[in-house]
Amino acid sequence: MNMGLLVLAPIAGIIGLLYAAYLALMVNKADAGNETMKRISGYIYEGAMAFLAREYKSLAVFIISVSIVICLLLNFETAAAFIVGALFSILAGFFGMKTATRANVRCANAAVTGQNKALSIAFSGGCVTGMSVAGLGLIGVGLFYIIFNDPDIITGFSFGASSIALFARVGGGIYTKAADIGADLVGKVEEGIPEDDPRNPAVIADNVGDNVGDVAGMGADLFESYCGSIVSAMILGTIVYKNGEGVLYTLLLSASGMISSIIGSLFVKGNEKSNPQKSLKNGTYVSSILVLIMGALLSYIIFKGSLRPFCAVSSGLIVVMLIGQITEIYTSSDYKHVKKIAKQSETGAATTIISGLAVGMYSTVLPMILIALAVLIAFYMTGGTGSGEVSKGLYGIALSAVGMLSTTGLVVSVDAYGPIADNAGGIAEMAGLPESVRKTTDKLDSVGNTTAAIAKGFAISSAALTALALFASYSEAAQIKSIDLLSPLVLIGFLIGGMIPYLFASIALEAVGKAAHQMIEEVRRQFRDIKGIMEGSAKPDYKRCVDISTAAALKEMVLPGVLSVAIPIIIGLVFGTSALGGMIAGSLVTGVLVAIQMANSGGAWDNAKKYIEAGAHGGKGSLAHSAAVIGDTVGDPFKDTAGPSMNILIKLMTIVSLVFAPIFVKYGGLIERLLK
Repeated sequence: MNMGLLVLAPIAGIIGLLYAAYLALMVNKADAGNETMKRISGYIYEGAMAFLAREYKSLAVFIISVSIVICLLLNFETAAAFIVGALFSILAGFFGMKTATRANVRCANAAVTGQNKALSIAFSGGCVTGMSVAGLGLIGVGLFYIIFNDPDIITGFSFGASSIALFARVGGGIYTKAADIGADLVGKVEEGIPEDDPRNPAVIADNVGDNVGDVAGMGADLFESYCGSIVSAMILGTIVYKNGEGVLYTLLLSASGMISSIIGSLFVKGNEKSNPQKSLKNGTYVSSILVLIMGALLSYIIFKGSLRPFCAVSSGLIVVMLIGQITEIYTSSDYKHVKKIAKQSETGAATTIISGLAVGMYSTVLPMILIALAVLIAFYMTGGTGSGEVSKGLYGIALSAVGMLSTTGLVVSVDAYGPIADNAGGIAEMAGLPESVRKTTDKLDSVGNTTAAIAKGFAISSAALTALALFASYSEAAQIKSIDLLSPLVLIGFLIGGMIPYLFASIALEAVGKAAHQMIEEVRRQFRDIKGIMEGSAKPDYKRCVDISTAAALKEMVLPGVLSVAIPIIIGLVFGTSALGGMIAGSLVTGVLVAIQMANSGGAWDNAKKYIEAGAHGGKGSLAHSAAVIGDTVGDPFKDTAGPSMNILIKLMTIVSLVFAPIFVKYGGLIERLLK
């Protein structure tokens, strides 16, 4: 087997970064509009960059501290991989957000002339994030393996990516939702002014938050998902295939996904009358078909005529596309579930919330069945025996996750398009552009809400399979042949693991609540004390609201990040490797369910509000609208803070367990030793 072909992975990553740079250049060349639009966009850009600068300074302490621990307990190479993984995760979010905060005003200005040009700029801006995520992931994982020829070393890279992702997702989620809730409840409900009205003091912080949470946060989130799936497949592939076929197939498949995403992005074109959702789907379908073709061809060549590995890849890719469609059914206003929530809003906020919770809970059924089906197909089609040993079947599960994430470049591009369109609408409103412009941006933004929900379903479902594959790698490293739930220590670990996602959701929701309380009081104070705001003769203090969101996010993101690293280490040292395996299993089950339920409830509430604002059930200003705004406010931290942190949490705890497995084998199980 020609292992020299491995270099194609980082080369594909470099091509992805060059394409991202080209798109960023094209976006920056577009007309940014009048001076008022440029000034408003400048506020958003400065707020976003200031938050990132302060966040990265805080994270530097964490990165240095953890890398020292890894170096002392394990080795320098893994510590170096951890640092690079963390830095690449930071860069993926930074590149994307820098372009997104430039693209928003250009999208708004393009909307003056029509939908198609605005869509092109918003999607190009989103592509910078998507291609940066996949490109940096391929470069990092590929080069570390080529240099060290040891998949255990690159677990450090995945650990660095995962840890930064949790901080970025939770911190960004707290920031954006504190601002969003303050702007909505005081501005829209109490004062009755439009969304993104320049008189609202929280409006700039709200627009900054869209970028901080949904561009930088989501970019870091899917960067760690992407890297984790590749790393887990490489580890298991090394164990199962001694001649390197498993590693070669994983990396070349990921490289083909990078190129397929670039080609797919070229098919995202529309016209003034077409539905933007259809244009975005065209690119997704093209890239997915190309990956399937390349996956089959590579499988046939590398595995000497066998298509079994390809079956695992295709099961993951097809299942994630189906889950995307299911997510759309539960969160889009084109379908009955969102319309039912809007109808329930006619009788007040209580029935809105009850209906949204029910939709979210019910929406877990089909995705879980499909994930289980992907596991079944991937395991047995690749030669799994069910014997409990590391087998081709477990490698198949890892490949299924790689298949799900193979088109990450395009999926993230489609997702990051949404915040740009949302910001464009805000800038159009604040700059006083014609109503026709706001209608165009609202149409793009509505599609963005659905694509965001689909991306969350994509991230959650891939997280489940990636965590399973990492779990298999952990079991091998910890020398565990099976997990016995009748063992009291394992059962303790399982129960603790099942509790952890609820603990994290509680911490995240409470953090948003506290930050939103400060924001609401500040917005009320400014409306009360700054004379002339409502008349438009006085300017609100936007900077104060930005500072509140920034300080709250940086403060509240610390505890979840530290706990996610500390809990697996404590369980492993105190209760032992088998109990830690039980904890991983418990957190995986409840974490995936909580993530799906929260993401879909939040998405459904959001689009129910927009459905009413479009004229249904009395439209803006009606009782149904007020109730829907409250439902959307409850759903905001569900879908953008607590829910998305679940898929990072389950993978981060698993990768921490994998990285420190040698320590647990040697020193862990203090309780078990005492009982003996």
